[in-house]
Amino acid sequence: MNIRDFEYLVSLAEHKHFRKAAEACFVSQPTLSGQIRKLEDELGTALLERNSRKVLFTDAGLQLVEQAKRILSEIKLFREMASGQNGEMIGPMHIGFIPTVGPYVLPKIIPSLKEQFPELELFLHEAQTHQLVSQLQDGKLDCLVLAAVAETEQFKEIVLYDEPMTLAVPCDHEWSQQDSIEMEHLNGKTVLMLGDGHCLRDQALGFCFAAGAKDDDRFKATSLETLRNMVAAGAGITLLPELSVPKEKEKDGVCYVKATDPQPSRRIVLAYRPGSPLRGRFEQLAKSIQETLNK
Repeated sequence: MNIRDFEYLVSLAEHKHFRKAAEACFVSQPTLSGQIRKLEDELGTALLERNSRKVLFTDAGLQLVEQAKRILSEIKLFREMASGQNGEMIGPMHIGFIPTVGPYVLPKIIPSLKEQFPELELFLHEAQTHQLVSQLQDGKLDCLVLAAVAETEQFKEIVLYDEPMTLAVPCDHEWSQQDSIEMEHLNGKTVLMLGDGHCLRDQALGFCFAAGAKDDDRFKATSLETLRNMVAAGAGITLLPELSVPKEKEKDGVCYVKATDPQPSRRIVLAYRPGSPLRGRFEQLAKSIQETLNK
């Protein structure tokens, strides 16, 4: 057996589908299937239930999947220790971003990162917080750039910036010409929000509920741009993070008004596994992002 066998096994356990698992491992389905059967022969035990059309693991198979995950994690740590000894910004780095950060931060920081660290290979992954946390735990990602929440407290965090949230209202709204609005004026108002799973939803709702506003449960947006378009269409008002807000006060049917007393905000951090030998790299990465965004 070899490392690839463990990767095939773990991929099959995650995808529960031979074709999808093979695609994730960049091999053909017959190759992956054949290697799994070869691994079973070598171990002398069945890993899968062959009488089912679904991918079902035996009890022994499930135990070995967990052991394979631990082995792959240790191998990754071994490689990180070897490559991280000199702290140089070279080689691959897999970074996870949440959807309410990535599209707005990446265009600002990528050119600078490429210029500063030309030998650093960046692999960017976008997913919701709970998915990124799981992937960081499993060693599939090296670090995350996301809003600090309870789920990220288990990791080491480097604060990148504190991001205010701005009220977005239709251009014919009574507040559209105001420079700022105190949050207490949201009392009794209904606000549009992202769907479940987006940490920004919980953070923004916390400020809105504290002000006495309520969530419009008839509609939950899948992205900030959908949310913005709903505001432009006159469907309601919402809070948007600062980096997603244009410089103009009014654009494409949406007016942006500063929210105050208190100013709603969220903290964006770079999170990584405690004890990671790549800490020096993450610190350099965080410093570069901070400097770029502060320009």
